[in-house]
Amino acid sequence: MNLNNSQIQTTFTKPKNIAKGSFLETVIESGFVVMTYQNESSEIQLLEKEIDSSFIQFHFCLKGQCQFVFNNGTYQLNISEENSLLLYNPQRDLPIHLQVDPNTWVVSVLISIKKFHGLFSHEADYITFLSDGNQDKKYYKDGHISPSTAIVLNQLINYNLNSTIKSLYFKGKAYELLSLYFNRGEDANVEQCPFLVDESNVVKIRQAKDIMINRILEPPTLTVLASEIDLSLKKLKEGFKQIYGTTVFGFLFDYKMEVARKLLESGAHNVNEVGLKVGYSTASHFISAFKKQYGTTPKKYIQSLN
Repeated sequence: MNLNNSQIQTTFTKPKNIAKGSFLETVIESGFVVMTYQNESSEIQLLEKEIDSSFIQFHFCLKGQCQFVFNNGTYQLNISEENSLLLYNPQRDLPIHLQVDPNTWVVSVLISIKKFHGLFSHEADYITFLSDGNQDKKYYKDGHISPSTAIVLNQLINYNLNSTIKSLYFKGKAYELLSLYFNRGEDANVEQCPFLVDESNVVKIRQAKDIMINRILEPPTLTVLASEIDLSLKKLKEGFKQIYGTTVFGFLFDYKMEVARKLLESGAHNVNEVGLKVGYSTASHFISAFKKQYGTTPKKYIQSLN
């Protein structure tokens, strides 16, 4: 079990103005399901689903916050933005009773232990709860969503596909998601990085990310950014790369292109307007950047949606 005490609340008060919602479910294959939910309302949404003890549950909170309630409200687990929770208890059923805050996105993966063993049968020594000594014990683990995992999660929520190929697309993304979750390389890097041991440094790097997002039209230089978060330029560069897997401006570029893609999909803005909204003063520079990221021009991308 790997949960912070701050994430476990032993008292529970039923919130007011709670509405019933439902997951969007995609069956990958027998014993393997991906579920997504976007609460874009101003109310807390309640998601419920009966899950028996033969399933492992992976829950990812892309943005916002949600709460799992267990044992008729005797205790509660919070999952905040950019965090995940793995749940497995072969001794008892773990039905989903999930309260999703407003403006929250959640992706959940359910996979039977039989199916899971088939995928990772040669990795039992690496994946703790698959070992002979632990396979009948409950296992809970929380963790931070890596940048590469966040990309896949966003792709599962934001997709524009013909219904005939959706199942194939989701199957590929579901396997990619599990691969990234158990990627020992990323975990090893986090464990070995002395920078990440200092929680205050991590907070400052996340602050730097927020500053770049909030000032997307006029982002500060790295020197100014380092000064604002009270870190040296070297620690800013190293820390950002460790946490987000890319440089500061590499992250900002990816973020701009993701915002641009969503704006184009909305149909509410033309190419020039979208370029301006993500910080490009000329359409030609925006078109070039979009093509570099997605391999097609904004105009052709819009046409592909239709």
